[in-house]
Amino acid sequence: MAAPPTRHPMDPDPAPATKARAVFALGLLGFLTGPFVGGVIPATIALLLARQTARDAFAAKGYLIGSVWIRRGRRLAWAGLVLAITALVVASIAGLLHLASTPSGPDFAPGTD
Repeated sequence: MAAPPTRHPMDPDPAPATKARAVFALGLLGFLTGPFVGGVIPATIALLLARQTARDAFAAKGYLIGSVWIRRGRRLAWAGLVLAITALVVASIAGLLHLASTPSGPDFAPGTD
């Protein structure tokens, strides 16, 4: 059995990525406010920040931790965007059905030609 690799004394200690928690918080906010269409903004910011944070973590070669928070934040942000799009589609269909059921002309008595 091989011994685990030892760290060089000059290597920095792994540190949590502070942006990873921000990605999760924005993704959660986007998910919770997604049905009200207001979640599009925090979800979009979460996705942009997740891309930047993932690049930073990759460049740090394992010394920045928090990839789990980034993945969770991305999933919540995408779910929030899907909820917002679904809310817009449902509202559009409801509006079209309301317009289609509204009579467009004047109401005449039943015996009037």
